[in-house]
Amino acid sequence: MTVSFIRTIILYIFIIIALRLMGKRQVGELSPSEFVVTLLVSELATIPMQSTAIPLSHGIVPIFTLLALELLISTIFIRNSKIRKLAVGRINILIEDGKIKQDEMRKLRITLDELLEEIRLKGYLDVSEIKYAILEANGELSVFPFSKYEPVTREDMKIKENKTLLPHTIISDGVYIKSEAEKLGKNKNWVKKQLAKADVSSFEDVFLMQVDRNGKFTIIPKEKKK
Repeated sequence: MTVSFIRTIILYIFIIIALRLMGKRQVGELSPSEFVVTLLVSELATIPMQSTAIPLSHGIVPIFTLLALELLISTIFIRNSKIRKLAVGRINILIEDGKIKQDEMRKLRITLDELLEEIRLKGYLDVSEIKYAILEANGELSVFPFSKYEPVTREDMKIKENKTLLPHTIISDGVYIKSEAEKLGKNKNWVKKQLAKADVSSFEDVFLMQVDRNGKFTIIPKEKKK
């Protein structure tokens, strides 16, 4: 039992490393080669997990062989667009200048209901509002409406842009983060004063406190246990 437990932990760590090296993509964004590697890695990992008689290396070596192969293929794809298109696929235009390309949909075996569903998911109810609908290589549908149906922007309304400032987390789940406070030129005494104004007695009573460079702060007290 102990041996199986340790082997599982080791394999888990190696799989996380392998997938981390492949990059930060969700399952729906994986290319065909990446998806195949992900499936094979999960299958290979189960072999030494199921039987302690099988050496651990019989799972680890194939996993990293696949990882090396995937990294090599990714490099080739970057340098050769023809091979990339052959393996990954190309984009397909389903709606062009407001006209649905029915032949293209039949080639891709995409039904009208599926197309309309994707358009609704993008926030449009009427297909006549769409100028372009492009099926990307990863299977995602990109939708571009006619200009008159595009959302109004700040520039259109001549509204002055407000600069967005990233807040710093000063207290996280009761823990005071000194380094974040120092980035804003604040100290523990300043933080305590702000907590007192919010009727919070101590750091331990704060679930989250964030402060931006303008001095604007947000304090969320911890909920009392029932």
